[in-house]
Amino acid sequence: MNRSLASGIFSVVSTKVIVLVVTALSTPLLYRFLGASGFGDYSFLMSVFAIYMIFVSSGITDGVRKFLAEDRPKANWRKHVVGYYFRLALVLSAAGAVLMLLAAYFDLVGSAFGGGLSQYFYALALLVITAQFRDYARKTLMGFGLERYSEPLKVLDKVGFVIVAIPLAYLGAGVFGALVGHLVASILVAAVGLVLIHRRVPLSSVFDRPGDNFPRKTMLTFNSMSIALVFLLMSLYHIDIIMLQQFRTSADVGNYRAALAIAEFLWFVGIALQTVYVHSTSELWSQNRHRQITELASRTTRYTFLLTAIMAVGLASLADVAIPIYFGSEAKPAIEPLLLLLPGALGFALARPILAISQGNGKLRYPVAATGAAAGINLVLNALLIPRYGMHGAAVATSIGYGSMFAFHCLSARVIGFDPLADARLGRGVVAALLAGAPILSLSMAITNPLLALAVVPPVGFLTFVGFALLVGALDPTEPFEILGMLPDPIGSKADAMHNRIDRRVSSTDTPSRGWFQRILFIVGLSLLASGLALGLLGPALNSLL
Repeated sequence: MNRSLASGIFSVVSTKVIVLVVTALSTPLLYRFLGASGFGDYSFLMSVFAIYMIFVSSGITDGVRKFLAEDRPKANWRKHVVGYYFRLALVLSAAGAVLMLLAAYFDLVGSAFGGGLSQYFYALALLVITAQFRDYARKTLMGFGLERYSEPLKVLDKVGFVIVAIPLAYLGAGVFGALVGHLVASILVAAVGLVLIHRRVPLSSVFDRPGDNFPRKTMLTFNSMSIALVFLLMSLYHIDIIMLQQFRTSADVGNYRAALAIAEFLWFVGIALQTVYVHSTSELWSQNRHRQITELASRTTRYTFLLTAIMAVGLASLADVAIPIYFGSEAKPAIEPLLLLLPGALGFALARPILAISQGNGKLRYPVAATGAAAGINLVLNALLIPRYGMHGAAVATSIGYGSMFAFHCLSARVIGFDPLADARLGRGVVAALLAGAPILSLSMAITNPLLALAVVPPVGFLTFVGFALLVGALDPTEPFEILGMLPDPIGSKADAMHNRIDRRVSSTDTPSRGWFQRILFIVGLSLLASGLALGLLGPALNSLL
């Protein structure tokens, strides 16, 4: 993985971590201030808005990011791309806002979703315009390769929302307060982002008309396929919430959304990589560097699986502790749906980078078909299970739909021309997760103090998992330091030095390894020993300190 791509990934992942922390701190406050029912209404509105915005903005944001990243030998190429998509963004956002206002004014919203929600759609109509240019500005900067600017804008959006929405919700503004927070934050991000774009390409290019050789048809074709892809993808995010609202109370929707909020923490690595890979791999595809793409995809799959699997194991072991502390006792019904969602969330996290690399190829037929198959499974299962089993049925259906994404996109990738499983070592990763899961679960059971469990289990579990991953060969000895080497100095330089030292030592060692049967017995025995120590010694010792 080259340093420039690594720096882009680091910028995006760093932002994802910051946004994750801000979200982790603000979501329980919003849940408490709005209540389970209010949080359910808010979640439902944002799901409807997200699906609606697919038709307003998704073709624009994906298109401007892809085509700006391409180095085409045309005069003023980037200038014309910026202007073309700006004009398209303006027209579509205005049309989208008018349609939403008309739907609210003529009470079409009340007929479809209930009269109590109609009032909120006036605020959503304004949000259509502000969110359009917020996303246009960020994705344009990404197309220029300026993640160092686009990613802080995402932080600004999240922080701006929290600063406005949380106080308004606390003061009793309810769902309107949360919507105002989105409006203010998106206006701020759009304004700053457009100023940064203007420094790169004058916004006067909006008024410049490109020549006849400008590939409008190609862009529109990509836009239409991108809209189809994003619609199917977003249906996986939101169809369960929309359908659950029709069959259960707002409180059930709120608790289910709380479970989803926890499960979505597993996605941040996969989504961060997806964000970078769409435009970063476009250049690799244009140069027909298929071997490098396969190497990148398979290593990404392996790293994503390892990081996401240990997070899933940790969440499963601490679910009954974390949710009541995080959201309050009112959210205890969210524990079981969370456990049901975790396997699918793992598969969904793995699918996202593979999808991004496929998008970079520009031929979206197979990714659309793969996502459509998963979305179809998700829709059918939700329709079958939600009326009878409520949020538990939604969790099972959504987990299966999420998990199928990984399988379908692996098939799609091979048809397109790369293999995301070439060096994924998924079998070894599963073994490492199972072996580490025993002591992690034992430790979480042994520690009776909830806050102590939250402080101790994650770091101990992570180190335990890394150890087993190295033992079973899911990670090579040098790879943890290779990953740390992507970080800024002084950590990066020291990690590079350690990587080189271990690499020389490993390459100079020529000792026969034990047979596989003896090795398995040794590793399983080590896992059982660690579990016994966690139950018998470490947990009670830590409990006695408090």
